[in-house]
Amino acid sequence: MNMLSTARERAQLDIPPYVPNGNECTLFETAWMRQLPLLLKGPTGCGKTRFVSHMAARLGLPLSTVSCHDDLAAADLTGRYLLKGGDTVWVDGPLTKAVREGGICYLDEIVEARKDVAVVLHPLTDDRRILPLERTGEQLSAPPDFMLVVSYNPGYQNLLKALKPSTKQRFVSIEFDFLPKAQEIAVVAVESGLDEARVMPLVELAGRLRRLKGHDVEEGVSTRLLVYCAALIDSGMTAREAVLAAMIEPLSDDPDVKAALVEVANGVIA
Repeated sequence: MNMLSTARERAQLDIPPYVPNGNECTLFETAWMRQLPLLLKGPTGCGKTRFVSHMAARLGLPLSTVSCHDDLAAADLTGRYLLKGGDTVWVDGPLTKAVREGGICYLDEIVEARKDVAVVLHPLTDDRRILPLERTGEQLSAPPDFMLVVSYNPGYQNLLKALKPSTKQRFVSIEFDFLPKAQEIAVVAVESGLDEARVMPLVELAGRLRRLKGHDVEEGVSTRLLVYCAALIDSGMTAREAVLAAMIEPLSDDPDVKAALVEVANGVIA
């Protein structure tokens, strides 16, 4: 029995729904079987995190997700000594725990973390697959079912927060984007409970607002925001109120920009 079939036998029936938009599921499975690290890149809210959750459940693997931020240091991933009951004890971080026990460690928005994080990841992303712990003197070898997955949004970076080419070339990569219109309508309808006919103009509006990215707004409307908007409408809120709360206010704080976005919305939403 191979590793993939064994993992599938452990998988639970409650798998987070995910609609593929290419061969990403097969590529993820292959990368896991061949013990290759994986990089996901794409805009905010396009389904990267949902995809990882879906694949972890599909493969029957434990998943540890870390949302990276400016203050996230290597020690937050590897672990540190802490005082417990008057004793100093070593406590594994999420990365170390995953390397010891197996499973997927997912670092979301890796470019937000401090630079020392990349140094820790490098020996895990080549043929060594090791995690040196300088504080404990250990050198952990990753088990066959350990997988490192990281993600970032290449459209929302500056020179100080770009992923170095030397780091990117350590990963197999999958590029994500928003789903085609028909698929996105179906997904939003299922997730929100709103019928597809009423979801359709919301997806049309999202497409128009996404085309403004880089001009009036920094980010486009995510599929996540579309689901929120549709859920508000399904709960009885008017379409205009829901669009303002879930699709316009999150995009900008500038009154002039918001007024312009409302005009765009008025041309689509009845």
